[in-house]
Amino acid sequence: MNRLAGILMAALLGIAVSAEAANYKIDPLHTNARFTLDHFATSSNVGGFYNLNGELQYDAGAKTGAVDITIPLSTLDTGRSEFNKHLQGKAFFNTTQYPVLRFVSHNWDFDKQGKVKILHGQLTMVGQTHPVTLRATKFNCYQSPMSHTQVCGGDFEAVIDRSLWGINEYLTVMPASRYVKLNIQIEAARQ
Repeated sequence: MNRLAGILMAALLGIAVSAEAANYKIDPLHTNARFTLDHFATSSNVGGFYNLNGELQYDAGAKTGAVDITIPLSTLDTGRSEFNKHLQGKAFFNTTQYPVLRFVSHNWDFDKQGKVKILHGQLTMVGQTHPVTLRATKFNCYQSPMSHTQVCGGDFEAVIDRSLWGINEYLTVMPASRYVKLNIQIEAARQ
């Protein structure tokens, strides 16, 4: 009977450990931010940012979470070096003066089953900070066979109005390009 009680206690402790608050470090190999921008209502321009870094806090039991991600603009890749330079210039990201973007969220919404649904946060871009809501299309934690630790993350999306940050280039000739779709993939390893 004592052995059965010990097994049950270990199982319950295992559940409690997986649900307690933990800190996670962003994995730059599995974290990126991509964007889609309308081009004359005909096609879309796409690009991405890579080698993101930061931290994530997650407590499944308490249904709380936080994330702080830094996005280096030097990693901008649209597949065309001339377009990369154009977007990194003063009319858009002005990377000489503002070399990074930053997204910070301390307010997460969860559904009734405890799944992450929404990250309410602030995006800092070209020296200005405005609210951005990221919607989770999926979120999960797993035991990584490579790092031998728990990894949590998901896919998130939002649509932002770039003019809020003062990025107004071409808005009169391409008004639909005002709205930029963001797709952010995050994976972070428990510390």
